Amino acid sequence: MSAMPQKVLVLGGYGFIGAAVVRALEEAGAEVAVAGRNAGAAARVLPGRRFQNLDLCQMGTAQSWQEILQNRTLVVNCAGALQDQKSGELELIHHRAIAALARACASSGSGLVQISAAGAQPGASTAFLRSKAAGDAAIQAAGGRHWILRPGLVIGQEAFGGTLLMRMLAAVPLVQPMALGSAQVHCVGLRDVARAVVQAAAGDLPPGSYDLVEDAPRELSQVIAQIRQWLGFSPAWATLPMPAWVLRAVAQSADFLGRLGWRSPLRSTAVAVLNESATGAPSAYAEAAGPLAPLEAVLAQTASGRAARLEARMALLMPFCVAVLCLFWLASGLIGLVRMGQAASVLTGTGWGAVPAYGAVIFWALADIALGASVLWRPWAARACLAMAAVSAFYLLAATVLTPALWGDPLGPLVKVMPGLLLALVTHQLLQER
Repeated sequence: MSAMPQKVLVLGGYGFIGAAVVRALEEAGAEVAVAGRNAGAAARVLPGRRFQNLDLCQMGTAQSWQEILQNRTLVVNCAGALQDQKSGELELIHHRAIAALARACASSGSGLVQISAAGAQPGASTAFLRSKAAGDAAIQAAGGRHWILRPGLVIGQEAFGGTLLMRMLAAVPLVQPMALGSAQVHCVGLRDVARAVVQAAAGDLPPGSYDLVEDAPRELSQVIAQIRQWLGFSPAWATLPMPAWVLRAVAQSADFLGRLGWRSPLRSTAVAVLNESATGAPSAYAEAAGPLAPLEAVLAQTASGRAARLEARMALLMPFCVAVLCLFWLASGLIGLVRMGQAASVLTGTGWGAVPAYGAVIFWALADIALGASVLWRPWAARACLAMAAVSAFYLLAATVLTPALWGDPLGPLVKVMPGLLLALVTHQLLQER
């Protein structure tokens, strides 16, 4: 291996690909700093690393990069977004900021490694791939020392994006739901992507554009079957084809949830990319550095076991847990308002006056509705779960003091609060960021 640059800046270095790149560069002897918008996420994923707060949406000029690039021998861009959270975001993140970065790197002499995507072309059907292609073209136009790496479906130890989607589908018991099963997919191991970045940084990979994909594509159904086997799940008894209209409805629902802060791997862009076939041309990289490992070898080299199976199952169950909590708390509040008199009679029967009894019913009914709605807003969801658990515990304590007879009610209204309390605590853990 040739000499390694001493100082490297990795944009989006705490993401799925970025974290692997940071660790690989460090193992090769580079001094690495991480840049991004979320210092908390960076500290969780890569504790102890130097962090540079940076928002690509605010980095549209070469001048804005000058101070950041001081003493940086190489910049690796692992940042990206699948869909717009607000209008024009993809254009800012994937194109304008990267065009400005490319000009700044060419001016300062810093090298630039761009993690793009297989299928990134100006005429692609998705804004994600088109904006990635625009960023790639801007890097080439700026000149300077650069590498454009376009990985296919990235398979790694952790699960994120397309990898998480494959594992969630593979975790469905008994049957195998399948949509776009004949779509052609090129896979690549996360380790191989990180190694390609290290090769570029060390000067062992000539500057240029490379598709990081295995030798031959395979059908999506085959990829899911192999991941199911790798995870150790029993083979599906049958395949359950998903009609196109079902897939569209699921994708549109995921897009709506994206506006609430949820990053579902089933958004319409992900579906469109799979439908286009996430393939590339492996020859350029194979000629420069040798062929990349096929999916079978990648999975064989990636540890699996109980933890991976549990993660896949929990990822599959998490949306249902959130939905059940939302419906339960909304229904609890609405029923309390609709049957306010009956609810208040429980308190008046213990000696409460009518006004405080009705006031308490209204207050807690509105609190239930607020919590049921809050769990749908992703930034608040985890805290809403803790609030649900706290309110449930308060209900149990207050009822024990004020209406202890409810513990003996044949319908078990208090006993049934406890499973809901535990579901809120479990969902809180499922919602934790990696």
